[in-house]
Amino acid sequence: MNKYIKKLVNRSENKTKFKSNSNDNSNDTKKKISTDLQSNLKYIKKQFGNSHDIIYRELNIGCKITIPAVVISINGLVNQRLLDYDLLKRVMHIEIKLKEDFMEYIEKSVITMVDIKTIDSMNDLFDGILSGESVMLIEGYNTAFKMDTRDWKDRGVNQPIIGSVVRGPREGFTETLLTNTALIRRRIKTPRLIFDKINCGQYTKTDIVIAYIKGIANDKIVNEVKNRISKIDIDGILDSGYIEQLIEDEPFSLFPTIGNTEKPDQAAGKLLEGRIVILVDGSPIVLTLPFLFLENIQTSEDYYTRPWYATFTRLIRVLSIIIVVFLPGFYISAQTYNQEMLPTHLFITMAATKEGVPFPAFIEILIMSILFEVLKEAGVRMPRHIGQALSIVGALVLGEAAVGAGFVSNPAVMITALTGIATFVIYSLNDSITILRFAFMILGAAGGLFGMLIGTIFLLLHLVSIRSFGAPYMSPMGPRNNKDMKDTLIREPLWMMNSRSEVISKNTNKSSTNKLINKSK
Repeated sequence: MNKYIKKLVNRSENKTKFKSNSNDNSNDTKKKISTDLQSNLKYIKKQFGNSHDIIYRELNIGCKITIPAVVISINGLVNQRLLDYDLLKRVMHIEIKLKEDFMEYIEKSVITMVDIKTIDSMNDLFDGILSGESVMLIEGYNTAFKMDTRDWKDRGVNQPIIGSVVRGPREGFTETLLTNTALIRRRIKTPRLIFDKINCGQYTKTDIVIAYIKGIANDKIVNEVKNRISKIDIDGILDSGYIEQLIEDEPFSLFPTIGNTEKPDQAAGKLLEGRIVILVDGSPIVLTLPFLFLENIQTSEDYYTRPWYATFTRLIRVLSIIIVVFLPGFYISAQTYNQEMLPTHLFITMAATKEGVPFPAFIEILIMSILFEVLKEAGVRMPRHIGQALSIVGALVLGEAAVGAGFVSNPAVMITALTGIATFVIYSLNDSITILRFAFMILGAAGGLFGMLIGTIFLLLHLVSIRSFGAPYMSPMGPRNNKDMKDTLIREPLWMMNSRSEVISKNTNKSSTNKLINKSK
């Protein structure tokens, strides 16, 4: 096992244990199913109250000799046609021959549903019903049948909003867990692809699936992920963002140590690299881990195009990060303290544009940056068509009006617009670099280039100190690993990328294909 995985530190229980304030009686969940059908029915109705969506279909099994039974389901979560033809119609028209294996006979010879289980506790009964399954209780038996009849309205597989591509698959995850696992299984057809399900949330009981490829993913990381998720004790999980915040290594860092994606092909690529994917029912965003800093400048389309252009676009993304983080602070420091850093003609031109502006460089950049964030937030939160119009018109009108009124200079508007656009180039770092932009603006106003240099040193020290599930965040550049440098800022051809990262996967050897060169004679 490599030296990085050995440094994986299990988080203490008090960091991942989130106590719930609920006073629910845990003994109720341990209650067993009784042989008295009416007693069971009375207890179930008491727990559900007067919920109008709970359906109690009482029936008699058999046509001559009859046995009372009841089927319980939730309207809107089940396939009623499946219940009618594969369950009710069959059990109501059979000839009953009382014998000891009656339940086994019903399960194996009468009910034609594919997924059927026998349960004996009220806890399993409630979990099944609330998950969209149907439960059948039979008089005289202390067990029940739990059948998978789930069928609800969901959003179809559409093109994802985030991470759209010119070349490559255009499918995106949905809010339905089974659809998402099928999208991954469709791409990776191997029995080594494992989907482990965990239930989380005291009230929501959200299904969480941990996906990994056995033999490629490191077992120590897989066990650590399961351990952290199993220790979560919270009222509800409504999105994968909950899981991300509850299990990440550096909760106070600006930088994400757990990745996320809305694209099945990207998730499949992470699995093939030895990473782990976490899918949460009800969320179209899946989590990937361990997550390295360089993954922020990588996109799935990089691997579908030729390596030269992929490398060029990655360098553009790195340049965008530098522009967003350092350009406003550099402008402020150059205007305030370090005028010698600018060419003479450029400085004279910029000084001329600032003539009549009552605010120093820091204040005008701060005003324009805050105004841009306001417009961006308004464009996101408002209805789509109105939001787009508001963002475009607002930026043009307010920017022109601010320059015309003499509140800000033209260079301040240009720098704000450039940094704002560059922010969207690296959307996964949108939150981080936006905050860093304001931080370096303050450092540039307080100490000029020296203040920005001090801030850069602390930023780099922070980046090389954090880890993501045992993997150094800046790997393979810090610490440097030449073997893993084939897919960093420069993307080598696919036929040369014949190994996995040794800081993540326990199986670093890939199936490689030699470059074939056909020469005409």
